[in-house]
Amino acid sequence: MFRRGEPVPFAFVAEAERFRSNVTPPPRRRASASELAGRAVLALVVVAGFTGSLLLALPALEVRLDAPHGQQQEAAEGR
Repeated sequence: MFRRGEPVPFAFVAEAERFRSNVTPPPRRRASASELAGRAVLALVVVAGFTGSLLLALPALEVRLDAPHGQQQEAAEGR
């Protein structure tokens, strides 16, 4: 294989882990009142959706312990 004649310095790789920038990032922009209100409305819509779906699903999640009414009960009485 071809080999380079000059050595490649890798000291910069080790120094890169310790490098600290002297440039500070700009301060974070504060959310405006309308943005906060929008986030609150969105949170309320999500919570209302979960609540509504739970309320609509409750009848399907109920366990019936009594005997089912209908053809099966009538067939049992006819014997």
